[in-house]
Amino acid sequence: MSFDRRSGTAAAAGGPAGRLDREKLAHSLALYAVTDRHWLGERTLDSCVREALRGGATFIQVREKDDMALPHDEYLVEARELRGLCRSQAVPFVVDDDVALALACEADGVHVGQGDMEAAAVRRHIGEGRILGVSAGTVGEARAAERAGADYLGVGAVFPTGSKADADVISREELSAICEAVSIPVVAIGGITAANVGELAGTGICGVAVISAIFAQPDVEAATRELRARIREVLGV
Repeated sequence: MSFDRRSGTAAAAGGPAGRLDREKLAHSLALYAVTDRHWLGERTLDSCVREALRGGATFIQVREKDDMALPHDEYLVEARELRGLCRSQAVPFVVDDDVALALACEADGVHVGQGDMEAAAVRRHIGEGRILGVSAGTVGEARAAERAGADYLGVGAVFPTGSKADADVISREELSAICEAVSIPVVAIGGITAANVGELAGTGICGVAVISAIFAQPDVEAATRELRARIREVLGV
């Protein structure tokens, strides 16, 4: 199975094809879970992602960074396992930053930050059939990413976050301005929890991306379920 970017559903084997309808992509971005091995403890990433999916995560990004990143061969095996798990649930699966690994594991797409490979170059590598997400913190960065072929934006940090201590916090006004400046879906990220997600109502975002609010919790499924319920209340998605 693969994720069909045109229909937003699991498709027959053969790889993703065509650009996903923006409305369906926006819906799939409601609760975007980003993995972080620092929070796993004795748990496995596979088991935590399974719990997140059971709890209602609608999009999964695998992210291996810093001192706990796996060797490439192990990362590829893990990414393939997670890709299969996500496809069995018709949930999009993307890889952070590593274009070659995303292609090797047949991920649904790639997400890149401002310091990673340029978005236009990523689009050339992955073609038109895969999802491209780009991080942005200003209107200028957001517009440039859209011109370069981004399908969605990750914007933040919207609150202080321990997952990325050096991340600058952007204002609610800047978040709203970014949403108004582009025609592609925007996901807010950074320090978001079930307790504060209500503060993002009315900004124009289509969903939220979280790390510790899911993967740092002792009961991943319950934490995901609570956050998903709050997102429905706040954003109506």
